[in-house]
Amino acid sequence: MDADLRSIASARRCAETAYEAYGRFLGTDPAHVDAIVEAMAAAVEPEAKRLGQLAHEETGYGNPEHKRVKDLMNARRTVDWLRGVTTLGMLWRDDATKIAAFGEPMGLVAALIPVTNPTSTVIFKVLSAVKSGNAIVCAPHPRAVRCGNEVVRIMSGAAERAGAPKGLIQCLDQVTVQGTAELMRHRRTSVIMATGGPGMVRAAYSSGKPTLAVGAGNVPCYVHRSMAKDLREVAEQIVASKSFDNGTACVSEQSVIADPEIARDLRQELKLAGCYFCTSAEADRLAGTIFLEGRRMNPDRVGQPPERLAELAGFSVPPRTKCIVSEESQIGWQRPLSAEKLNPVLAFYEANDGDHAIELSHAVARFGGWGHSAVIHSHAPEVVARYSTVPTGRVLVNVPAIHGGAGYATDLEPSFMLGTGTWSGSITSDNVTALHLINIKRVAWANRPWRDIHEEFGS
Repeated sequence: MDADLRSIASARRCAETAYEAYGRFLGTDPAHVDAIVEAMAAAVEPEAKRLGQLAHEETGYGNPEHKRVKDLMNARRTVDWLRGVTTLGMLWRDDATKIAAFGEPMGLVAALIPVTNPTSTVIFKVLSAVKSGNAIVCAPHPRAVRCGNEVVRIMSGAAERAGAPKGLIQCLDQVTVQGTAELMRHRRTSVIMATGGPGMVRAAYSSGKPTLAVGAGNVPCYVHRSMAKDLREVAEQIVASKSFDNGTACVSEQSVIADPEIARDLRQELKLAGCYFCTSAEADRLAGTIFLEGRRMNPDRVGQPPERLAELAGFSVPPRTKCIVSEESQIGWQRPLSAEKLNPVLAFYEANDGDHAIELSHAVARFGGWGHSAVIHSHAPEVVARYSTVPTGRVLVNVPAIHGGAGYATDLEPSFMLGTGTWSGSITSDNVTALHLINIKRVAWANRPWRDIHEEFGS
């Protein structure tokens, strides 16, 4: 049997057995569901370091220590948030309008897992799906099958020991594009959670199933002149976010746009924080290393450390370099480094003035990042208000992009799935959570005389 047939068979087997388990899970007391979620999170915590290392070894992407942090953020922060959320049973009631709302599961969730975050995304999606009373089958990227299955093994074992039916949480052990497509189209699949590249997102939406999908992020970061006294902190935030896990998060900064009054000092602070500003010739070679013909990122360059990227591009960077920066003046494929880069590489723009800075920020977001995220560092509320017209689903103020967008340094919902809205063809611009995985049933009592319709609208 060839690889595609094995993957299709795996998808069918997982979908059918997970759906059977869902039938047994349906109607479970919400308190028991919460106990299962807590048990899964507790099982992940002591394994986070090993899982981060396994993800790094299998994919070749990112930083194992940072992957450990991502895993723990879900095992702790996501569960902390879920603990205070009601997903099943009565959600709310309004005695004045005589309406009550009840949460009910959607059924079987098909969860597509990106190679850039192959363990943390599994943790997030499994916790969210089970909290909302669903079954889930994960479809990892083909180069992250082993680590994806290991996370599911840990979480499903903990869930079953806590009383969940066997088979409720599963992962494809044979993965090809055709097998993942079979899972998405399968008659038992109720909803798809899709995280990945544009092609995968298109495939999810074309499957014919309800889909929560997220798009690419080309995140602009505007540093306003009002931050003149805080540029060291700003630079530290930018570098901490962009270098985290070697830039594999699509929510991290992609382009820094500086007002002219503070551009020189910001460059210096970025250098002190670990940035190497490359020459124009080095930038051209770096672009040729990161991108392939056809305007595609080279998958072998994703999540690589700065020294490795520089070596491949034929130059060197100082020891302890955290990010490589290219000074740019144009936005578009004529300057590839103005696009999304899933590695520790930043574009840097010195704006002519504040209006130009906001114009550049809009252009960056529209160039492959519509609907995702934008960042501004400013002490001027009126500037933040103007900047918030950028076409993105979240605008993050005075925080590192990854820490703010994922809901750690802000009170946005903790999520590893950031919706991009209709700007980029997504159904939601929210931080996706367990609340997106329930059907909400309204129970409505009569609240006005029905016969009045004839008096009000009659001839």
